[in-house]
Formats: sequence, C-alpha cells, structure tokens
Amino acid sequence: MKISVHFPPVLRQSINEDMSLRKFAVKTQISYIRAINRLCEYLQHSPENATREELREFQLFLVNDGVSGTTINGIISGLKFLYQITLDNSQIVSKLHTIPVARNLPIVLNLEEMKRFLAAAVHPKYHAAFSVAYGAGLRVSEVVSLKVSDVDKERMVLRVEQGKGSKDRYAKLSPALHEHLRHWWVFANRYGQMHREGWLFPGLDPINHMSARQLSRICVETAKLAGITKKVSMHTLRHSFATHLLEAHVDIRVIQVLLGHSRLSTTALYAQVATNLLREVISPLDALENKDKTKDKDKS
Repeated sequence: MKISVHFPPVLRQSINEDMSLRKFAVKTQISYIRAINRLCEYLQHSPENATREELREFQLFLVNDGVSGTTINGIISGLKFLYQITLDNSQIVSKLHTIPVARNLPIVLNLEEMKRFLAAAVHPKYHAAFSVAYGAGLRVSEVVSLKVSDVDKERMVLRVEQGKGSKDRYAKLSPALHEHLRHWWVFANRYGQMHREGWLFPGLDPINHMSARQLSRICVETAKLAGITKKVSMHTLRHSFATHLLEAHVDIRVIQVLLGHSRLSTTALYAQVATNLLREVISPLDALENKDKTKDKDKS
C-alpha cells in the first residue's frame, strides 16, 4: 500500500500503536490506514491541520464521486479513530455522519444446487473446505485457519479459534462432514500435502494455510462448473447452512450460537429467505376463505 507523502510518519506510528493497544484485527488496521491515506490525498496536507469544514467537504466529495455507502462508513470509522483517539480532538469530526446502507437479502442455494456445487468440487481438498463452510457454517477466514488439531472427533466438534470479533467457539462436526475431512486427510498425507499437526487446508507451502482469496476464487469457479447462475461466494455456503437449518425447524437461538452471532437480530435475517417456512405459513386470507367453505359445507 502506497502511503501519501502528506501522512506524517510520526502520526502513522502513533495510530498504529493506538490500534495495536486495542488489539485491532489486521484487516481493520489496514482499512483505517487506507482511510487516512485517502484523506491525505484529498487534503494535500497533513490531517493534523484539517478543519471540520474540510472533513465535511471530503465526505461530500466521496458521495459525489459515487463511493458506496459501505465504503464511506468504513472511511468515517477510520477518521473518527484518528481524531477521537490518536489526536484527542473529537470536535473536528462532529460534521461527519455515517450513511444508511440498504441491507440486501443473502443469496442462498437450494438443496439441489448445493448438491451440484459439492459434486463439482472434485479435488478432496476443496470438497472438504466447501463442506466445512456449508456443513458447519464457517466463514471463509475461519475455514482456512483451521488446524488438524481443531477437529475433535471424540466430541464431534470443530474448534474455531479467534473467529470474527476475536472470539473462540465450537462448530458442529456432523458424521458426513467428518467423513469428508477424513477422506481429505488420508489423501493429503498420502501425497505429502499436509503436516499431521499443521493446517487442515495448507497452501502450496504446507507451512502456510491456504489463503481466503484462493479458496474464494475456486468457489466461484466451482459454481460455474456446477451450472449455477446465482452469484455464489464462500459466504453463500454459510448463508445456505443457516437457512437450511431454519427450514428444518432448528431453533433460531441454536443457529445463532452455531454461526457465532452476537445479536439474534443478525440471525433473524435468514427467516426472510427461508422459503420453505414461508410456504408453510397459512395466509389469513386462505384461513378466512377456508372458514367460509367449511360453513357452506356444513349448511349443505
């Protein structure tokens, strides 16, 4: 990442230290540095000397430049951290406001599409990785970070270390998923692709795990091979896991735990895409007409 010449090294070191003190995820730290870098390029001077009006104009510039609401909100988060924490100047960001972002319904594969998708993943490594994402509802970052020792076949769980929000949790290891992982483990050890105490899904160099980007790219290619026209990503497999459990009448609070959601409202979104549940609901209009038909039948 190229750093703007208007981003003073001393300031950059200070904000890095402040983020490290709070144990921010690397992804968050990179995002905040990029946000400040973008501001520096706009201002053409150090952000330390910025005014409230300049920050307001910067946000207006982003809006007019067609930057998405999600990206703008991310930039604002980075700038607020800079001014409120590192520079201890909360007033200067008083005119920055987050933008409401429309929440789209998640894309979900039906059972037949899911079957075709997994069948198209012929390599045991990718088949196993996709099976973990769908069979246990893990995020792509959680899938690639699994170690062989995280598979607990005695308790039939997967240990997810430091998932989103830096939280540990356990995910379900079903008999079918365990069989897919066992098949991959045997294959990988036969061809020297895995260390017995190393990563469950190693990269080309077994010392490192497979990257999330690589697995995501293969996921898209696999969906095309399966003839699926929906826009499929690794998160689609997680969405499908939650939706299919909900359609199978698993308690939504159990699904919340399995997904590692902090708020039930986040999990409740899947109720809107669980079409099997929608079909089971009897519309009040149908109930009304059925009642009238019953009355007419009784009269006759």
